[in-house]
Amino acid sequence: MFTYNDVYLKVRKSLRAAGVESYDLEARLIVAHAAGKTREELLGSSRLYISDNSIIDSAEKMVERRLGGEPVAYIVGEWEFYGLPLTINETVLIPRVDTEVLAGEAIRLVKQRDGKTRMLDLCAGSGAIGLAVAANVADCRIVLADNSDQVLAVCRNNMLRNRLSRNVTAIMVDVMETPPTLLGTFDVIVSNPPYIPTDQIKSLDISVRCFEPRLALDGGNDGLDFYRAIVENWSKLLKQGGYLAFECGIGQSGAVREIMEKNRFFGITTHMETIGVERVVIGMLR
Repeated sequence: MFTYNDVYLKVRKSLRAAGVESYDLEARLIVAHAAGKTREELLGSSRLYISDNSIIDSAEKMVERRLGGEPVAYIVGEWEFYGLPLTINETVLIPRVDTEVLAGEAIRLVKQRDGKTRMLDLCAGSGAIGLAVAANVADCRIVLADNSDQVLAVCRNNMLRNRLSRNVTAIMVDVMETPPTLLGTFDVIVSNPPYIPTDQIKSLDISVRCFEPRLALDGGNDGLDFYRAIVENWSKLLKQGGYLAFECGIGQSGAVREIMEKNRFFGITTHMETIGVERVVIGMLR
């Protein structure tokens, strides 16, 4: 007979031996998911014996998948971003801590506008950024936009899961095309678009290269295709004095700034993540 803590320690040991950086967190997520418990419930049950061997079998199968390179977020089907629990599957990118910089800046921009602010989240994926804003700013209206029915299904699930459907909607658009005029105008547009140069995708970690959706990674030859399209086509939906805020990859902030400056944006600022990478670029439309 094994306790929940025995299984957790076994999973933890396997992940650590395989070099998984966040082995402790991932072990708790895997065992909790196998047991159908929250992490808090698992902690409270740690000394209890497991009477159902299927829990142990399930945990072992998930460990096998993880050691094969599959991200734990896809294995357990969820992840946390900016304090929000999000449903995650293989159709969307797993939200990174890096992206919380953009979410924080978006919250700041929306809060400083007067009245009922409208924000558009382009290439929304799981809806993480827009939902973080909706959860932290009262009386705002958020539109999540992506180009896949499957992705939008994840967005809508997360809207419902976090009880944010009242002021958040999800629509299908292709950011590489001219925006539909029926969308109206926005005070703030944010985007974490695909920005990996095509020839660099093959060098990414296996957990990204083989499991996360390529369409959400590939930014074209120089990684900047989506920035050009959004700045040139979608800035027409910004109100005068509205803000456009991007996440960008390592070493891309200068190029993104230049694209924005050539298209009537000024007062452009960059914002760093904790390790000193310029991760967010923000500009105001003239």
